[in-house]
Amino acid sequence: MSFLNAEWRKLVLVNYEVDPKILESHVPYGTELDFWQGKCYVSLVGFMFLNTKMLGRRIPFHVNFEEVNLRFYVKREHNGEFRRGVVFIKEIVPKFAITAVANTVYREHYETLRMKHEWLQQDGYLSVSYSWKKKGKWNSVKVKAKTPAKPFPADSKTEFITEHYWGYAYRNKTSSNEYEVTHPRWEAYEVADFSLDVDFGTVYGTEFGFLNEQEPASVMLAEGSEITVEKKVRIKKA
Repeated sequence: MSFLNAEWRKLVLVNYEVDPKILESHVPYGTELDFWQGKCYVSLVGFMFLNTKMLGRRIPFHVNFEEVNLRFYVKREHNGEFRRGVVFIKEIVPKFAITAVANTVYREHYETLRMKHEWLQQDGYLSVSYSWKKKGKWNSVKVKAKTPAKPFPADSKTEFITEHYWGYAYRNKTSSNEYEVTHPRWEAYEVADFSLDVDFGTVYGTEFGFLNEQEPASVMLAEGSEITVEKKVRIKKA
């Protein structure tokens, strides 16, 4: 049985090219930074959890909720092949129980904040926004995209950003957690416009405050799908 079953829907992905040195202290044991065409990225990602079940059971008031996270990309060699995965700097949700379980079981970096979202579809366009409140200030990300969603090319930046099937979490210098995320290949919408109002330094720490002044390298909107999160495995130094 999977640890978690859910749908991840309407994923807004705002991607920034960064100096790899900024991420070195966050790279979990057994992994290395993953690059696309020689460039290192972090992504601000907002989406909805829908129809969520933990160990096959729905938890009252924890079935549908928002998440916004800041993540980067790594890979791990396993039996001669590379597993491509993500590492989260922080994940924000509006449900304290989700934060408690994720931080305890998976050693992730969840925070519980007040959140809201809006989806609007009109005249061939889809508008999606996610907002969260930190220290009295509402932060938000919003995109407007053409419908419908379509398949994206193989070996594209969109594929690199969206098609990662492993999660890694730092434990200490000699161990980390690894877990598999399963889902079909997603489709993406063509983004026509976006707006961003985020205080990265306040939300994610001073080391990421420079993103306040940096323009995104790309902005994406993926439809998403049903997903599973499998039970974690501990990787440790022999």
